[in-house]
Amino acid sequence: MKKLCFSGLLAIAVAAVPAWAAFPDKPVRITVAFAPGASTDMIARMLAEPIGTALGQPLVIENKPGAGGNIASQQVKAATPDGHALLFHSVAVSVNPSLFRNAGYDLLKDFEPVAMAGVTPNLLFVNPSVKAANLADLIALARTTPLSYASSGNGTTTHLGAELLFRSLAGVDIVHVPHQPAAAAVAVIGGSVPVGSTSMPPVVPHAKSGKVRPIAVMSLQRSPVLPDVPTVAESGYAGFEASTWFAVFAPAATPQPILQRLNEEFNRALLSQDITEKFAKQSLSIQPLDRVALRTYIAAEVTKWGRVVRDAGIKVD
Repeated sequence: MKKLCFSGLLAIAVAAVPAWAAFPDKPVRITVAFAPGASTDMIARMLAEPIGTALGQPLVIENKPGAGGNIASQQVKAATPDGHALLFHSVAVSVNPSLFRNAGYDLLKDFEPVAMAGVTPNLLFVNPSVKAANLADLIALARTTPLSYASSGNGTTTHLGAELLFRSLAGVDIVHVPHQPAAAAVAVIGGSVPVGSTSMPPVVPHAKSGKVRPIAVMSLQRSPVLPDVPTVAESGYAGFEASTWFAVFAPAATPQPILQRLNEEFNRALLSQDITEKFAKQSLSIQPLDRVALRTYIAAEVTKWGRVVRDAGIKVD
């Protein structure tokens, strides 16, 4: 009888141990929303080894490009919410629900933000032949001369940020010409498009060599990579921000202790000297946020870009 009672108590004790206590008990799959070699993929791979070491299980990278990242988002949304399936995405994840008629997910309902994994400002720049030394000059030129600008694709924040600046705030009409990220810089260098709006990594070498002239960075603070270039906010449009950020998400209903541990491990890795140096070489800044601050920031991004998409009447599909 005593043996039975002991067995019963043992079973109760085992049952009382929450499932998340053993996390992770197998490899963690992190689905990257874009193709190998893209900035999102590059950052995920930089973080995979230190995070895997900290968790005691490898992080397995799986690329699922397509539909602006929606395929990856839909896959992770449907995954078991136990911390072993994560989504690695860019700022596009906050834009797509407004941009697509059926993105297949609601970012704030279907996902839990885990960690901010890097930020790079978007940069406004021109071909050296353009007679504009600053943003005021460029806006004045656009009022009298037909201009076009190249961005890193239709519906990206490099596109929407330029639309917000030119059309909504400055009230000028500059024609948008979407490109692949690297191709946008090349188009401006070659002069086929006079103005460019992209994230910083593809264009910084060209800005430093003089092949393009940087006009303004779209972050709230100047970039240490191009410290002499003023922000849009400094240039007369207070509070303006249009950055490209990268973040990690988990399916909704993932246990809070797992989310908390993941947040702490990602932030710890991001603050390491190795990652800090690697990010700096890619014009990426590190902004480790706790989960409350991260959710607040992302909710504001969803609202902001949703408004820009609606005001501009933009639809991809």
